[in-house]
Amino acid sequence: MTDTSDPRDTAPDTAAWDALEARAYDAFDHGQLQQASALFGELATLAPEVPYLHYMRGLAHKYLRDWPASLQHSLRAQALQASLDDASAWNAGIAATALGDWAEARRQWTRCGIGIPEGDGPIEHDFGLVSIRLNPWGNGETVFARRIDVVRARLLNVPLPETGHRLFDIVLHDGAKTGERALDDGTVPVFNALQILQRSDHRTFVAFIRCPSADDLDALQQAELPGIGYVEDWTASIVSLCLRCSYGVGHGEEDAADTAHDEGAASNDDWQVERNLGIGAQGKASVERLLANWVAAGPGRSVDAIESPPCVESAPEEGTVWWRGAGDDHDEGET
Repeated sequence: MTDTSDPRDTAPDTAAWDALEARAYDAFDHGQLQQASALFGELATLAPEVPYLHYMRGLAHKYLRDWPASLQHSLRAQALQASLDDASAWNAGIAATALGDWAEARRQWTRCGIGIPEGDGPIEHDFGLVSIRLNPWGNGETVFARRIDVVRARLLNVPLPETGHRLFDIVLHDGAKTGERALDDGTVPVFNALQILQRSDHRTFVAFIRCPSADDLDALQQAELPGIGYVEDWTASIVSLCLRCSYGVGHGEEDAADTAHDEGAASNDDWQVERNLGIGAQGKASVERLLANWVAAGPGRSVDAIESPPCVESAPEEGTVWWRGAGDDHDEGET
């Protein structure tokens, strides 16, 4: 039976309890997650039957990405509750998914009333398109993805290499949306990525080309070749960053005066010949062949450089409160 009494009623020193609890929440709110877990642990020792103390430890360990501890404390919080608490169930489901404990993950999603396909192993289903914020503790680049699970999504864009992510990576994402992003005539929710669960075999290549027109670019993007996953025009999709300068690749004379490096989608009437591409491919040979075929098929086309920069996944630093969006005060469990 769940103990619903105020833990301060049985605490030997109410003032000391209040002070300890305030320290625990303050540590959590300032991203000091190890300290927060330890302080909530002290409180749980004094009042072991109070569910929210175990919930907060599970939440702290979720943001530490310490999945065994997060699952343990979330399940303990559930066991002490008289009725279903969606927040604990979501955190338990996320942790179980990270650990590959599919039976527990399926149990938690069923508890939340989420319809999932029958089976025993990983969930493989189409839960729709979403936007995923990669490295929310860092640069926070957002890409589109398709959810194949309640909290797993396959990336559909070619992320910048510095994010440490690749085209077709399967990532674990949080359950609470942190915003919305326009897509076609509507919007899709934005979720924070928590970690890469399955690394794609498509490496990220950066190509700097000279492309006479939008039609020439379309021909390149429509070309199919084994080993090529997707060719993305970063000149149109990424602003406020001159990739050519960052990679030491020069500009042509026609663009030398463009000191602001304004980039974006353009028509043939206002076309930027120098284009920066992100290419998700299984190997450099495929990229070189794709671009060579494209250059040979049309006048005025050329390739300035092909780069394959490091792509290393990052981790949050202690003291960073990265899990909230601007003005965000969402509960866990939004879909």
